[in-house]
Amino acid sequence: MIEARDLTRLYGDFKAVEDVSCRIESGEIVGLLGHNGAGKTTIMKMMTGYLEPTSGSILVDDLNMANDRLAIQQRIGYLPENCPLYPDMTVIDFLDYAAGLRGLTVEARKPAIRMAIRRMELEDKATHPISTLSRGYRQRVGVAQAILKQSDILILDEPTNGLDPSQIQHMLDIIVELGRESTVILSTHILREVQAVCDRVLIIRDGRLAVDSRIKDLEKGQKLILVIDAAPGFAVENLMRIDGVSSAEFLRSSEGRYHYALEFAVLDGSVDEMSQPVARTVLDLGYRLYGLTPEKRDLEGVFNEINATDRDAGGHQDAA
Repeated sequence: MIEARDLTRLYGDFKAVEDVSCRIESGEIVGLLGHNGAGKTTIMKMMTGYLEPTSGSILVDDLNMANDRLAIQQRIGYLPENCPLYPDMTVIDFLDYAAGLRGLTVEARKPAIRMAIRRMELEDKATHPISTLSRGYRQRVGVAQAILKQSDILILDEPTNGLDPSQIQHMLDIIVELGRESTVILSTHILREVQAVCDRVLIIRDGRLAVDSRIKDLEKGQKLILVIDAAPGFAVENLMRIDGVSSAEFLRSSEGRYHYALEFAVLDGSVDEMSQPVARTVLDLGYRLYGLTPEKRDLEGVFNEINATDRDAGGHQDAA
């Protein structure tokens, strides 16, 4: 378990991260999502102990980062943004060096290096100097050093950065595989990647936590999409009279069918539970009912809603 409590990081008067709290359970794959400059990298650096928070605390099980930093770091595999590599070293020499830094014994290094090279499909590049590798292959070497030691926690900052589409898919498959063994936190600004591999998403906006939700819960939405034969005007007024409806928004029309989005003032349970009373009332009003389904949202829609709210409020960009 990883818990962040009221994390804040200042650079002078500038707040890069402000009052971020979250709890990540063992075995979760969590996506840290936000625009470039939202504060993702700063949060990850604090979670790994490489950057001290100005205020707040980080707990890993019964350990506190303020007092037990080295013990926590021994449990973490970390891919930093723009992972620093030694270009004059070969891939295998660099991984051997990294394994030594991670505390692996000489006997344990060979199988660990072999496993990391195999997982990241680096066999053909193992004896090549890092300086000769493409950006994508360098990124793979960075991930390989993060997974050398079987860690309880993996923190990956932009793991697909610089990869081509086939390499991205391979990396996402690796992350799913790693998630069976470790808690994984990955940072990205690519929505598709989070939707593909993560159980849960934390959306950071202007250094603050804007959303903390399981992806399947985000997709449910809080509206009913109603399709009837009544045009806007009196239809909207009548729909607003339905018990519990707080807004009725006309969406579009097609071939005499009119689509509306209904929102509710109070939802004690799922929006699905409102379908039956809404359908009954619509039929009582004399309308023909063509469709009544829960709103289906995707991560892109949620992300755009959050950032549209920020633009409307005149938000500002923070440091990464």
